[in-house]
Amino acid sequence: MNWMDLDDWRQLPWQFWSACWFMLGCMVGSFLNVCVHRMPLGISVITPPSHCPKCQAMIPWYLNLPLVTWVCLRGRCRDCHQPIAVRYLAMELGTGLMFVACWHWFGPISTALAVTYATVLSALLVATLIDFDHFIIPDEITLGGIAAGLIYTLVFPSIHGVEGRFEALSISFTGAVVGWLLVYAIVRLGKLMFGSMKVEFSDCTLLVFTESNLILPEEAVPYEELFYRKTDQITLMAEKLELADRCYAGVRVRLSPGKLLIDGETFDPEKIPHMEAWCRDITLPREAMGLGDVKFMGAIGAFLGWQSTFFSLMVSSMIGAILGVGLILIGRREWSSRLPFGPYIALAAVIWMFMPGDFRTLWNQQLGILASPLENLLSALK
Repeated sequence: MNWMDLDDWRQLPWQFWSACWFMLGCMVGSFLNVCVHRMPLGISVITPPSHCPKCQAMIPWYLNLPLVTWVCLRGRCRDCHQPIAVRYLAMELGTGLMFVACWHWFGPISTALAVTYATVLSALLVATLIDFDHFIIPDEITLGGIAAGLIYTLVFPSIHGVEGRFEALSISFTGAVVGWLLVYAIVRLGKLMFGSMKVEFSDCTLLVFTESNLILPEEAVPYEELFYRKTDQITLMAEKLELADRCYAGVRVRLSPGKLLIDGETFDPEKIPHMEAWCRDITLPREAMGLGDVKFMGAIGAFLGWQSTFFSLMVSSMIGAILGVGLILIGRREWSSRLPFGPYIALAAVIWMFMPGDFRTLWNQQLGILASPLENLLSALK
């Protein structure tokens, strides 16, 4: 075998390449565990080096081997002997199997496509787990995903079915813009249709207003997820209200992007960095999806093209509706309001990626027919 000949490498048995992709996937899965843990906390995924999150002991390289370390240590830290969640093992194993699936499904078409889609699946997995745990999708995944989609397109223009880099970049950029605007339009429409949502608590509950988030009993909601218009406001009847320099009892509170009203007094929210309120219910501005989902769909469009964003929106809505009905039927209606929408979008994108080529072609043709009047209008305006 000529080790410098690429064709000779391609002729190696499928078992060899499956093992290579599995090991690569397990190593990537180990890094994804770091991303899922650190990104929501705003901690660098590079520094500090790997360490136990409980005792902070540094983990040497020989105890940081995917799959092997967890099994050898029997799922416990070597230093503090506290259990290591089985999710770490599952992430490494699942990512390894995911990479093998990418190789077998897309490798025969294009190695570049297999590498790209393995990257996309990794990002979708991290976004799903973080969204489930924290109800956010970090900008490192969404905005970073858009940038990565454009870069991958420049390096591998064939992932969009074309050879020219300029043409491929145009496809990727159009996908990002369409994905972004499509979901943003849904967000704005949701604000107009649904308006607000009342959240009731079983007892008098502490709510904390920080500079950037409203901290509810089970989640922290960024203000950017609540305020889209200057007229949006949070309202509540506080049995007790504490500011840094004063306290109130039995007051009506209204918070908007530019004004804080406490009964008859008006304050500048930017000058109130911290506020604590005890209340039995709160009315929040309501939206169909958050801005994280907007940017998330933009990243999907950058990698998979604008047609995939329409498919992902439609299928994710169907998945959400089916799951919501199922939860109602089993008496778990309250769970449906606690599930983020990002994982539905991710699952729909995965379905698109592994969809048979004939169905995808048919979908693209139908969208092309629907989009032709708009294209004709734009051409006329030019």
